[in-house]
Amino acid sequence: MTIRAMTTRDEHRFMTLKASLADLGPFRRGTVLRRFMPCGQPGCRCQAHPPQLHGPYYEWTRKVQGKTVNVRVTKEQARLLKQWIANVRRLDKIVAEMQRVSDRMTERLFQAARRSPRIL
Repeated sequence: MTIRAMTTRDEHRFMTLKASLADLGPFRRGTVLRRFMPCGQPGCRCQAHPPQLHGPYYEWTRKVQGKTVNVRVTKEQARLLKQWIANVRRLDKIVAEMQRVSDRMTERLFQAARRSPRIL
């Protein structure tokens, strides 16, 4: 396969990835946890053996200015957050793939420019 054909294939892949960004919905970073917890009151069912914990409770955990922040959310909010978190993970994969494709394209062009300065 020629350098031009490889570059054209990579350009097509890059444009396809770029177009897929338009399909992404809203996104948020973090993790949604579903937790069952004890309350700490003596005699409560959560203190029995085996314990019957309270819940489920939903928490959204994320980093804000380098610090971990936990927020309790409703079940519906947790459902939305899971969709948004899936979108940001998809975004990260698309951008990483775009970076790999772009690196291949630009490396070939860079090498060709070394051999013939008029290519760029």
